[in-house]
Amino acid sequence: MNNMIIRLILLLVFVGWLIVWIMVPTKTYKYTWKPNLEANLTSTYFGVQGTNLLLFAFPMMFVAALSCVYLHLVQKKSQNSTEIRSSVAAGFWRRPVVVTAPLGVVTAMELGFGVMFISLLVWSLANYLITSFGNLHMHMNMTTMMNMDKVWQSKFRSVSLRLGYIGNICWAFLFFPVTRSSSILHVFGLTSESSIKYHIWLGHLSMLLFAVHTVGFIIYWGMTHQMAEMLEWSSTYVSNIAGEIAIVFAMAMWVTSIPRVRRKMFEVFFYTHQLYPLYILFYVLHVGASYFCMILPGIFLFVIDRYLRFLQSSRHAALVSARVLPCETIELNFSKSKGLDYNPTSILFVNVPSISKLQWHPFTVNSNSNMEADKISVVIKSLGSWSQKLYKQLASNSVEHIQVSVEGPYGPTSSHFMRHKGLVMVSGGSGITPMICIIREIIFQSTKPDCHVPSVRLICAFKNSADLSLLQLLLPLSGTPSDLTQIQLQIEAYVTRETEQQPPSSQKPSQTLWFKPNPLDLPISGVLGPKSWLWLAAIISSSFVLFLFVLGMVTRFYIYPIDHNTGDSYHYSFTCLWYMFLVCASIFIVSSTVFIWCKNQNAMERNQIQNVEVPTETIDDRELESFPLHHESLIAQATQVHYGTRPDLKKILLETKGSDIGVLACGPKKMRHEVAKLCSSGLAQNLHFESISFNW
Repeated sequence: MNNMIIRLILLLVFVGWLIVWIMVPTKTYKYTWKPNLEANLTSTYFGVQGTNLLLFAFPMMFVAALSCVYLHLVQKKSQNSTEIRSSVAAGFWRRPVVVTAPLGVVTAMELGFGVMFISLLVWSLANYLITSFGNLHMHMNMTTMMNMDKVWQSKFRSVSLRLGYIGNICWAFLFFPVTRSSSILHVFGLTSESSIKYHIWLGHLSMLLFAVHTVGFIIYWGMTHQMAEMLEWSSTYVSNIAGEIAIVFAMAMWVTSIPRVRRKMFEVFFYTHQLYPLYILFYVLHVGASYFCMILPGIFLFVIDRYLRFLQSSRHAALVSARVLPCETIELNFSKSKGLDYNPTSILFVNVPSISKLQWHPFTVNSNSNMEADKISVVIKSLGSWSQKLYKQLASNSVEHIQVSVEGPYGPTSSHFMRHKGLVMVSGGSGITPMICIIREIIFQSTKPDCHVPSVRLICAFKNSADLSLLQLLLPLSGTPSDLTQIQLQIEAYVTRETEQQPPSSQKPSQTLWFKPNPLDLPISGVLGPKSWLWLAAIISSSFVLFLFVLGMVTRFYIYPIDHNTGDSYHYSFTCLWYMFLVCASIFIVSSTVFIWCKNQNAMERNQIQNVEVPTETIDDRELESFPLHHESLIAQATQVHYGTRPDLKKILLETKGSDIGVLACGPKKMRHEVAKLCSSGLAQNLHFESISFNW
């Protein structure tokens, strides 16, 4: 009951925040709401920004903090049968309705929200222009009426300016999808990796609007012979130079993020995208403190998340072992604290300084926190230059220790796939990784009394027979107390580039490397400990309150004595710098304090784990006593291998029996889209497509 009340409060506040955005461009807001609000809220402590802080910043900060409390309460409760039935009934909204490039797989819910967002942009632009053109005609004198060219030029400038306003709306939502530990995303049942596409869509849309906004003003200045305006840095109004610098950074980020460029030159894309702090800095200097307050929640929450990630990655993770497979794939096994729990399909970001000090790469966690209480693993396929260098290091058998930093894991708050009666998993190549962690979860759940687990049919396609060694990862390196006979597991493997089975002597055996422990390496733990959601709520609320308090003091005792809320005496850009500095300072102070407290709480557990000795020699997987041989034989018995052919996905899916079948796909884009189209075609009503990663 308490959870329902919290959800209702969150919904009301969020809807109220959206209503404010709807009303902002209207005449009602400009001529009625805004004057009354400014008359009551403008003070010596917050100046004229009190209105925007109350209407735009406070609601979403409240939603973010309260969402953390809600997620903490939900985390303590197990999902009951009623919730499962309601989730299945809501499957229509998760069904793909559009499967096409460049959007990819779009569900009914995503399409609905997308249409509403575009409607908001169109509504805002139309109202801004109606209000602007009305004011323009109202203030035109007879001389202007005689010169229609000036009227046209003024309208052209007005359109260019309002397109920038619309781009600012996109910015208000831009940073929410890339906040990895976002409580707001999790309340909506989303994760950062599944929401990254929203960031891409918003990024492309905002850049298109800002590009037209910039070009429009350059044309206007050229028509009116005011090109000198391009070099103006006004002390009382927006800075044109700051806007031009911002668009240069933005264009560099935009061009290199085009899919074709990003795939072929990933490092160029990655390093160029690190220009975003400079982009934000000059963007805020251009738009001013008023518009910064309108987009503040997204940036505020993103900075909190980014700083917490920095604190976590500043510690080197304890890498215990690595399993090297003959298909040029490695499994990295890290030590973790027993209090760190995560759900299947979670993502771990990995950095290896010996290869690149700046590059971070996301990998799906293939281990299970229930089966492996003190270990977390990721699988890395040797594809790009970064992963190839790492594979060569480990395959040389001469590495005794590797320094690794991690961020995460980040993932869903529940194992939602368990609600189905059956699962069909379709994977291609290394796309089998998220399927592995799901199967391990099903293996664990099967050990519980009176627990329903879905039947599993794994359809996996590989290029070569060496890739079949990936199936070894279905069981953890350290073994499992579960019984595979308790689950219905059927594996169909397709080797597309070979027509017959290769002799065992033609393949290298799998190997396991054990690394020497380093006292400076620490087991992976949650950056805020087991009660992470409560600590995150404390950080969000405390840092925002601290920001408001310090901002009030600075405004009252430093800025107000200079400009008396007129905006003419104190430099326009200096106000923006104060806002950005106080946001960062408040976040750094509060987050560092909480982080140090949580770090000290876990010090004893880390010291115990560091004293555990592990073997250092290189051994063959087949010699590991901890890997039950009868489990390997059970996997072999459940596996049927097809050579020289590809899976007929249409036949496989449409002939699948069962009233409620969850379908998961991970691998090449063409394969994922084919699966999504079949599930959305209506030919089989029992198929429910599940999106499990940012590969859409």
